[in-house]
Amino acid sequence: MAAPEPEAPTAARSRAKDHSPWNWLLFIPIVVPLIPVFFNADSPRFLGFPRFYWLQLAYILLGVATTTLVYQMTKKRAGGPSDEPAGTDTGGR
Repeated sequence: MAAPEPEAPTAARSRAKDHSPWNWLLFIPIVVPLIPVFFNADSPRFLGFPRFYWLQLAYILLGVATTTLVYQMTKKRAGGPSDEPAGTDTGGR
């Protein structure tokens, strides 16, 4: 009796095909906080907080916005169960 061959994981295969140029935008929230000239000062102050502290919050918002944009631009448009038109119940028949 021969042992069955293991199947290749489909998740790994689909990730390997994801070469969207939108993914390069994910470097923005990584690189921008590493540039010292942006936060190397005490002024201007916002609500009494020095620039460094409110820029940290701005970097979080930048990361969320960039990640959301990349996700929306790279998600699969066809083939998913949510792409079926409303009212087309095919379950179990």
